[in-house]
Amino acid sequence: MTLEKIKKKGLKGVKTVIYGRTLFVIAAFLIQFAMMISVYLYLRDYSLFVYVAFIVLGILVVLHLFNNGKSPDFKMVWMLSVLVFPVFGSLFYLYIMTQPGTRLLRKRLDSLAVKTEGCLQQEKSVRENLEAENERMAHFSDYLYRFAHCPVYDRTEAYFYPLGDVQFPDILAELKKAEKFIFLEYFIVEEGFLWNSILEVLKQKAKEGVEVRVMYDGMCVLALLPYFYPKLLEAEGIKCKMFSPIKPVFSTHYNNRDHRKIIVIDGKVAFTGGTNLADEYINKIEKFGHWKDTAVKLRGKAVEKFTYLFLEMWNVSEQKEEDYGKYRSPQMTDVRQDGYFIPYGVSPFGEERVGKRVYLDILNTAQRYVHIMTPYLIPDYEMTMALIYAAKRGVDVRIIMPYIPDKKAVFALAKTYYNELLAAGVAIYEYTPGFVHAKIFVSDDEKATVGTVNLDYRSLFHHFECGVILYRNSEIRAIEKDYMKTLEKCQTVTTQDYAHQSLVNRLTGRVLRIFAPLM
Repeated sequence: MTLEKIKKKGLKGVKTVIYGRTLFVIAAFLIQFAMMISVYLYLRDYSLFVYVAFIVLGILVVLHLFNNGKSPDFKMVWMLSVLVFPVFGSLFYLYIMTQPGTRLLRKRLDSLAVKTEGCLQQEKSVRENLEAENERMAHFSDYLYRFAHCPVYDRTEAYFYPLGDVQFPDILAELKKAEKFIFLEYFIVEEGFLWNSILEVLKQKAKEGVEVRVMYDGMCVLALLPYFYPKLLEAEGIKCKMFSPIKPVFSTHYNNRDHRKIIVIDGKVAFTGGTNLADEYINKIEKFGHWKDTAVKLRGKAVEKFTYLFLEMWNVSEQKEEDYGKYRSPQMTDVRQDGYFIPYGVSPFGEERVGKRVYLDILNTAQRYVHIMTPYLIPDYEMTMALIYAAKRGVDVRIIMPYIPDKKAVFALAKTYYNELLAAGVAIYEYTPGFVHAKIFVSDDEKATVGTVNLDYRSLFHHFECGVILYRNSEIRAIEKDYMKTLEKCQTVTTQDYAHQSLVNRLTGRVLRIFAPLM
């Protein structure tokens, strides 16, 4: 089907192309996976010598797992795989550990991070002022700067959005003010009222000579946008690309998705949070009841970090050298001093799990309360113990979860954590009007983080994520106020609720928990 015919057929024609290609990709994956299993079965039955050789290989894999620095949760699930499937489990582990695509992606991102370091220097005076206010917080900022190159900023203003419905008009207003450049990086872009409204502004800005770049995650090609969609935007003067588009070749680097949500305008204004560019995020359409999401707008110096997070991801697939210096944030004399900000990016590569460290730091330093919103609750052992320890030492730990889940199996898995957390004193609530997609930690009226990081393995270990820490900023009160207002629309979860689930749900959750680190 030609592009002209697709345009004539409209949405139906586009969906036909999307689903046709998706079925082809799935079929190709299944064929490749079947070939791997066939090789495994062939080798297993070939001779006793070959089988013994793979048993030895399995032992070596287990020894390697024991002696590497990975999370105990990942070690356990891989050891179980090798134990149950001594040949296939070992081969699959080696296949994943030796993927060239993943190694090349990591190497490329490391080289890009080195190039942006010169534009992200820590201002000495800001760091000294933070230390004068809170030495422990200054040390944590040192950690983030040394190991994740995330400076701490002042001279920035924040505005918190309790709903995507409230954020959307402000996004349009800020986009219309753009004079130099607009960067958008999103996990989901879907045609509809929200995206089409934004796209009209982007087209107009491109005509005015504003540099417009749009990047979205390649998973969108499976159900939301056709593979050729970037070409349609490029015809409008908008630079567009997919991050890691899904192709009919089985590779583990498809597991590392770009889950970030970033808008940067002229280096002056940035948006981040849970909202994607689709109509359910502003409750224009209803999929799982009322959609509760949150976001934040930054204006001022801290915007700079989001600019370079975007540019690093954009240039992963670029050959031409970027002039990073031209995108530095300008000095803005009308921005008032209002606390401190640490924008951060999360990468699935390397030893630092920045999103996890941010959450652990809040839990481990809280004195009065930690209030959490998350759509998914699949914490690793360390995070589970931090939640339990905080509650046991008298901190008021509360978690708001959805009442109507978007993924029933994942929700059944989350419920397997409920009782052990409740028994320790963690309070859990479910948002009865619908689905909570917000990712919020707020503590002691002085610290909060808003971003894209869910409380699950995918966000903490597998995805590219982002967020911002707010410290002693006036909007933290607005975040806590919204939390308490949301709590009024929630039902309290008790230890008896788990037993009232169906046997199928309980069994599904417990089985999935075995494989949770890989989900």
